[in-house]
Amino acid sequence: MRRTRLLWQLSFHFALIAVVSLLVFTLYMRKAVRDFYLETTAERLLIQAQILGFHVAETSFAERPQRIDDLCKKMGSLTGTRATVILPSGEVLGDSHRDPKGMENHRDRPEVQEALQGQVGRSLRYSNTVGEEELYVAVPVGLGNRPQAIARTAMSTHALGASLSSITLRIMLAGVLIVVLAGLLGVLISKRLSRPIEEMKTGAERFARGELETRLPIPETEELGRLAQTLNEMAAQLDERIRTILAQRNEMEAVLASMVEGVLAVDAGEKLISLNQAAARLFGLEREKVVGRTIQEAVRNADLQRFVKQTLASSVPVEDEIVVRDKTDRYLQAHGTVLRDARGQGIGALVVLNDVTPLRRTEIIRRDFVANVSHELKTPITSIKGFVETLLDDANRDPQQVRNFLGIVARQAERLNAIVDDLLTLSKIEAEAQQEQISLETARLRPILLEAVRICELKAKAREIRIEMSCPEDLAARINPHLLEQAIVNLVDNAVKYSENGMAVSVEARRENGEIAVSVRDTGCGIEKEHQSRIFERFYRVDKARSRKLGGTGLGLSIVKHIMQAHHGRTDVVSVPGQGSTFTLRFPV
Repeated sequence: MRRTRLLWQLSFHFALIAVVSLLVFTLYMRKAVRDFYLETTAERLLIQAQILGFHVAETSFAERPQRIDDLCKKMGSLTGTRATVILPSGEVLGDSHRDPKGMENHRDRPEVQEALQGQVGRSLRYSNTVGEEELYVAVPVGLGNRPQAIARTAMSTHALGASLSSITLRIMLAGVLIVVLAGLLGVLISKRLSRPIEEMKTGAERFARGELETRLPIPETEELGRLAQTLNEMAAQLDERIRTILAQRNEMEAVLASMVEGVLAVDAGEKLISLNQAAARLFGLEREKVVGRTIQEAVRNADLQRFVKQTLASSVPVEDEIVVRDKTDRYLQAHGTVLRDARGQGIGALVVLNDVTPLRRTEIIRRDFVANVSHELKTPITSIKGFVETLLDDANRDPQQVRNFLGIVARQAERLNAIVDDLLTLSKIEAEAQQEQISLETARLRPILLEAVRICELKAKAREIRIEMSCPEDLAARINPHLLEQAIVNLVDNAVKYSENGMAVSVEARRENGEIAVSVRDTGCGIEKEHQSRIFERFYRVDKARSRKLGGTGLGLSIVKHIMQAHHGRTDVVSVPGQGSTFTLRFPV
C-alpha cells in the first residue's frame, strides 16, 4: 500500500473541508435566496391580487365578464405578472395571458381551493396553460363566507432560475478563491504541524540506527512536546540498557575468548548457537561459517556428535572423553549440561571441552619412562647379579676369570651409577627450572667451550679424532656456565662416540639471525629423519645395541634439551644419514 506524507494528507483534508463547506454553503445560499425570492414575490403577488380583487368587486356584475378580462390583461401588462379572475365554480372570467373561453376549469387548483375557504391561497407548480413553473397567489373577492370570485396573480419562476444561476456562479467563484486561500493556509498549517513530526520521525530513524545519544527538539505544542520528551527518555533508557548489554556481552566474549577451554552451545535442534575461539581452534573451524548450522554439518567428529545427543537427552551433567583425529591425536575432556531458559525449560546444551592432550602425553611419557628406567636399570643389575651368583657358586675359579667377572661387574655398576647420576641430574634441572631457581649470568662463551673440549679431548685422542673449536673472544650471553658446559660436553661426547676413527668434530659459536648459536658437528653415521623428532626423549635410542655398546645411558640429549629450556633457548638438529649430524644450541641475545 502506497503511503503519502502527512503534509499532503493534511493539505488534502483542508482542501476537502473547504470544498465540502463551499458546496454546503452554496446549496444553503441557493435555497435561502430562492425562498427569499419566492417569499418576496408572493408578497408582491398578494398585493397585486388584492388590488385586482378590489377592482373586480367594484365592477358591475352585468358588465363583469368582458370588463374583468380587460382588467386582467391591463393589469398583467402594467405589472408584468399574470392576472386571472375565477368564479367559485372554477370558470375563468379573465386572464392576462390567455382567452378565458379556451381555458379549462380551475376549481381543482390548490390556490383556488384555499381561496374558496376564505384564505389566501398560495401554490408553486407547473402550469399546463403557460407551459412553465409559476408561483400563484389567490385571494377571495367579496364579503361573507361565500366569495363571489377569486382574484389570482402569478409569476413565472424562469427569472428566478436565471437569478439563482447568477448568484450561484458568483458564490462558486468566491468559493474557488476561498478554497485556494484555504489550501494555501492548509499547506502552511500542515507544514507547521508536520515539521515537528518530521523531526521526530528523523530522530526516531536515528534511534533505529543506534544513534541514541542524540536528542529530539521539544515542540511548543503540548501533545507533541510530551511525545518528543517521551521519545528522548526512551532513547536515553535504551542507550543505557544497550550499553549495559554490550558491556556484559563484551565481558562474556572476553571471558570466552580468553578461556583455554573450548565452549560451544547448541539449541534443541542441535544447531550451533555459539562457540568460542578455543573451540574453533580445537576443531579447525571458522566461527562465522558454522554458527547456525547443525553440529553434524559443522564438526566432522562422531564422538562430539554423540556427546551432544547424549547431553540433550540427559537431565544431569554428562562427562566423557573425545578424541580428535588429526596429524597427532588430541584428547579432549568433555563436560556437557542442559541449557535452560528463565522458566527452567531445556532449550539446548552447553559443552565445555578441556584439552588434556599434554596430560595424556605426559602419562604416556611417564609410562614409557618407568618402563625404560626399569629396563635400563634391570640390564646392569641382572648382569651384576648373574656374575656375582656365578662367583658365589664356584669359589675355586681361576683367578684370571674371577678378575674378568669382577671387571664386568664393575663396568655394569659404573653404567648403573651413570644412569642414576643422569636421572638425578635431569630431575634436578627440571625441578630448578620449574621453580626458576637456575641462576643466569652474563659470561663469555669461549672459556666454557674450551673446558668442554678439554674434558672430551682424552677420549677423542684415543680414537685419533680431532676436535676443532671456533668462538670469538667477546661473544657472551646470559647463561649458567656449569649447565651449559655439561650440555656441550654431552654433545661433543656423542659426536666423538658416533664418529669414525681419524675424523674431525667441530665446535663453533657465533651470532646468527639475532641469536647466539653454538653448533657441534660430526661426520659420523647420521640420524634417519623419522628419528630426529624423538632423539631428545628420555632413553630413546636410534640404534639401541650400538648405543649400549658405546656406553650411553640414553639421557644425554634429554639433559641437553632441558638445559636449553632453562636458558629460554632451544636445540636444533640437522642430520643426513652417512654424512653426519649438526646439533645447534640457540640462545636469545
